[in-house]
Amino acid sequence: MDKRIIIIIAAIIVIIAIIGIYAYSASNNPDKSKLRISTTTSLEDTGLLKEVEAAFEKKYPGVDVQIVSGGTGIALQYGERGDVDLMLVHDKKREQEFIKNGTGTNRTEFAYNYFWIVGPADDPAGIKGLNATAAFAKIAEMGEQNPDQVKFVSRGDDSGTHAREKKIWNDSGVGYQNVTNQSWYIESGKGMGDTLILANERNAYTISDSGTFLAFTKDGKISLVPIITTGSDLLNIYTAMPINPDRHPQTNIEGANNFVNFLISPEGQQIIGNYGNQQYGQPLFTPIVTNPVPSLLTPLVSNPVPA
Repeated sequence: MDKRIIIIIAAIIVIIAIIGIYAYSASNNPDKSKLRISTTTSLEDTGLLKEVEAAFEKKYPGVDVQIVSGGTGIALQYGERGDVDLMLVHDKKREQEFIKNGTGTNRTEFAYNYFWIVGPADDPAGIKGLNATAAFAKIAEMGEQNPDQVKFVSRGDDSGTHAREKKIWNDSGVGYQNVTNQSWYIESGKGMGDTLILANERNAYTISDSGTFLAFTKDGKISLVPIITTGSDLLNIYTAMPINPDRHPQTNIEGANNFVNFLISPEGQQIIGNYGNQQYGQPLFTPIVTNPVPSLLTPLVSNPVPA
């Protein structure tokens, strides 16, 4: 073979090898100028995350926070695929499974509020004064008797709110599987804001995080009223979970940990605790570090978060 051809072939092989090494290196080295976060819709719809993001980017001016909003189920899918660096969600059972399977490094609880059972002001099912499980049982009973007057709208989107709704149906003795095919039970398949609007249009009950409900009520988008707002069944805790770089090497774990630590820092907790006072006359979330849930039995951080 011609010597020149051999040299050319060797040069091509070297170039291909260099390109391969560069591509591998790039795929395993995170872009620290970007922090990708998937979040539950309530943190986005209320506007809290926008305020936290602005404060974080001011403290870390070299980082561009990129947020995608969806239900907890969607957020977990993003995390499983390694499409994001950090998740902000609210479904403890699935969070613990996510940590157990090694996709997340730890779960850090940073805020809470309560799910509210909301509905028409005239309360056609007569649930006022009941607890959450008794209320769901009464809605099912009255919905079967009078489906034209008593309706329930579900998110039906595998979100954290939907997961809590299913749990309450099951705990009530009715059983989630027994309501999904009923004429009075309606699935929106959408986020919290759209579900509230649909429930308002259908004059129906639904379950909502208190923050989104207050935001939509203040804006005049809905006329539903809160009917049941307290009880351990309705406690709603928000958690941050960084993606494990051992599972997805391109994860910006430094940025993710910085954001988690910012959320639980005095500055971050103050932003959370104050948010909503000016706009809605009351805070939409409670900072969990400075105001822990009285009955909270689990540690705020399952594993330590590196500084």
